[in-house]
Amino acid sequence: MSGWCGEISMLRPAVAVLNGCNLNMLGQRNHEHYGTITLAELDDLVTGRAAALGFAACTCFQTNHEGAMVEKIQQLSQSVDGMIINPGAWTHYSFAIHDALELVAAPVIEVHLSDIAKRKEEWRRRSVISDVCARTISGKGPAGYLEAIGWLAERL
Repeated sequence: MSGWCGEISMLRPAVAVLNGCNLNMLGQRNHEHYGTITLAELDDLVTGRAAALGFAACTCFQTNHEGAMVEKIQQLSQSVDGMIINPGAWTHYSFAIHDALELVAAPVIEVHLSDIAKRKEEWRRRSVISDVCARTISGKGPAGYLEAIGWLAERL
């Protein structure tokens, strides 16, 4: 019996961090909205925090192709214990990503580096994925990703 319990205790949660269009250009984009961190630095920051909080795995993925994002969400929908997504501009209009996120069995957290509610363009203030996410974190820069990892760690 103790072997069985030991196997269970070794199971640890896995988290995925998905970044959408143009986030590969972090560090080069408008610093006022997105800061100076690069995507590689952000991935290192997030995976380091996930490891420190006991996650067994932290998968980071970025694409500029909406279909690839939908396929990645579908692929991970039943295999991760938590998902963090910053869809970039798709936040504002991608019902395909919305519908894929509905299939995710784990909690999904929407994260944005900038505060989308305070953006000057009206279309940037609307998220079509918020209603399928457990939480939205916006306007905290890279710290928003760390907050999301922490939120998942507390609940998993």
